[in-house]
Amino acid sequence: MAADVHMSEPLCLIENTEEKLVVKQEALRILSAITQPIVVVAIVGLYRTGKSYLMNKLAGNEKGFSVGSTVQSHTKGIWMWCVPHPEKPDHTLVLLDTEGLGDVEKVDDKNDAQVFALAILLSSTFVYNTMNKIDQGAIDLLHTVTELTDLLRTRNSADIYETEDNNDLVSSLPDLVWTLRDFYLSLERDGKLITPDEYLENSLKLKEGSSERIQHFNLPRLCIKKFFPRKKCFIFESPTDKKKLSHLQMLHDDELHPKFVQQVAEFCSYIFSHSAAKTLPGGIKVNGPRLESLAQTYVNAINNGDLPCTENSVLALVQRENSAAVQKALAHYDQQMGQKVQLPTDTLQELLGLHRTCEMEAMEIFTKSSFKDEDQSFQKELQTLLDAKQNDICEQNKQASSERCSTLLQDIFGPLEEEVKQGIYFKPGGHNVFLQKMEELKANYYQQPRKGIQAEEILQNYLTSKQSVSDAVLQTDQALTAKEKEKEEAQRKAEAERAEAERLAAIARENQRVMEERERLHQQQVRQMEIERANFLAQQQREQQRRLQEEAERQKAQAEAEHRRLQEELDRLRSYRPPSNDCILL
Repeated sequence: MAADVHMSEPLCLIENTEEKLVVKQEALRILSAITQPIVVVAIVGLYRTGKSYLMNKLAGNEKGFSVGSTVQSHTKGIWMWCVPHPEKPDHTLVLLDTEGLGDVEKVDDKNDAQVFALAILLSSTFVYNTMNKIDQGAIDLLHTVTELTDLLRTRNSADIYETEDNNDLVSSLPDLVWTLRDFYLSLERDGKLITPDEYLENSLKLKEGSSERIQHFNLPRLCIKKFFPRKKCFIFESPTDKKKLSHLQMLHDDELHPKFVQQVAEFCSYIFSHSAAKTLPGGIKVNGPRLESLAQTYVNAINNGDLPCTENSVLALVQRENSAAVQKALAHYDQQMGQKVQLPTDTLQELLGLHRTCEMEAMEIFTKSSFKDEDQSFQKELQTLLDAKQNDICEQNKQASSERCSTLLQDIFGPLEEEVKQGIYFKPGGHNVFLQKMEELKANYYQQPRKGIQAEEILQNYLTSKQSVSDAVLQTDQALTAKEKEKEEAQRKAEAERAEAERLAAIARENQRVMEERERLHQQQVRQMEIERANFLAQQQREQQRRLQEEAERQKAQAEAEHRRLQEELDRLRSYRPPSNDCILL
């Protein structure tokens, strides 16, 4: 049980008024807070047969469910007491005490069948409390509910004797615990002792034969056996003397018959250890909110005069929980897309990638939260809604991109439009300047981030819308350029004539300069020739004088040489002595 759910005493779950059954909101509020699996034990039986006493024992209290001591029935409708399970810490034990059947003060006894049916439909263990023994009346009473095919519809009524593969449905039906109060018979059969369970099985045993009488005898037993495949029987002796029965809930165990105390303890022990959690077809364990939904579904159907079958109640629960699962998944998708997506995205692939991620998360949440979506109808519904959201977010992305790009174009090209209005480009050559400026602004536009998927389309639409402006600039440029060209041509011709005159004058000046230079060079050459001739003549004269001088010096040298030779010869002759006649021996 959830930590904040605490019931110190039971309260009414389904009120039985004279007009209709009413589900009490306070009880539903408590159920809605129980998130654990629940073990639901419901008890039904004739009024004034001690049902509430057993339920109080299961709750571990002497008091709680009203235990009356008069012939007037105390419990009205169905009362609920949620307590921690004594042996399963992760389960909650839900005890349902019902008003007594056969109350003579009731105006309409059809409520008996309704309360009886609700106890079966809501419980995982159904306690059928009768007096003294199992008799035909008790069997017929139990059969009455199983025979209401409009209520249960858990089997094929076309052929009640046909064996069906209905294990899934059977697993969701409650266990039957038949309690026999003030049991006085001896548990013997054919002289042998038998157990209470064998006594129950013998009471429900079918007779052989096909007569109408035998079929009438077998029919309720067959229905009970097929509807309650798991059965248990407990017998209880009288708890105490009749004089003390009116104060039973106030008596301590030592004031009761020991056998009765033991039998009650065995009953409680069995319930605690063998009662399973309430399940639905498919093995789905029921928690507080699901029991809340079941109670509302059954009561509403009964009040509408359409007693539901188990499958119909499951369908109602499927509708409710899977619709909630779809909404939960969609809420997660919206939350995640809101956090992850910044419109516009640069590419459609980026947006679709984020969508697929959030879609997978939403599907996982739906799968975890869904309940018995066997035909995947709710999953398909979720997929359809997610596809619609994808289309919607793609359209939003497209719109955001258009708005973003339109704003950028206004910011970037706005100054250019203002310059056009001021006539800055309506001049010769203005169109080329205009186009150059347009290219610069387009490059600036392309550099801006997060323009989205409409970036190129919006730009081209804008350029197309401004084509007339470009054409007007071009026409003005061409018109002004033609006049400018005529003016430039006249200027060019005048400039050419001036240039030609200057060229001719320059040629004449050059010719004059050349002639003067030639004359200067000629005169220079003449002077140079004269200088060279004078120099040559002077050189010749100097050369002649040098040769003459050299010749004179040569002749002088020869004369001196000859003079020396002659002198030497003279000197030799002067010193010459004639040889003597002495022989000179060598």
